[in-house]
Amino acid sequence: MKNLVIISAPSGSGKTTLCRALQAKDSSIQFSLSSTTRDQRNGEADGVDYRFMSDDEFKTGISNGEYAEWEQIHGDYYYGTPKSNLQDAIDQQRLLLLELDVKGAMSVKKLYPNQTISIFVEPPSLEDLKVRLQQRGTDSEARIAKRLERLESELAYKDHFDHHVINDNLDHAVNDILNIIQHENEGVYHGT
Repeated sequence: MKNLVIISAPSGSGKTTLCRALQAKDSSIQFSLSSTTRDQRNGEADGVDYRFMSDDEFKTGISNGEYAEWEQIHGDYYYGTPKSNLQDAIDQQRLLLLELDVKGAMSVKKLYPNQTISIFVEPPSLEDLKVRLQQRGTDSEARIAKRLERLESELAYKDHFDHHVINDNLDHAVNDILNIIQHENEGVYHGT
């Protein structure tokens, strides 16, 4: 069963909103809890949105080989996916949704090639992406500029993904992804 569903997209493309909408539409899809050293944003809860930890805790996990993928983003914060999350989903044959950057997605795909479905989500346009980042209100103009600089390198990975979805309409994008999951797991997954 291809039960590790990777959603990757440039920052601000709506991947978090898309992941939440997928879970709302199909309750059998569980979310992989990533670990991070970045500060908690308003409305986020530890153990729900991320596992928030100190740099030292995260670095210990790296040293112990606990992560399927990890990266230091924008030279500031660490993000990573514990291997234990993925192995539990594989062992229990349940769908696990992973919201990852492009490099993390490629790392997981390489480690678990027979269990992954990788989906690259694109914004409708670069201008749309810039507007989304500004409207989000969580980043300074300098951080938005950094995220936009990274866009070109992220888009270069697009062809390494199994599927591409344009997030110009949330409902359509959710349905496209559910159809991909069903197609990849014919006879095993039927949704809820």
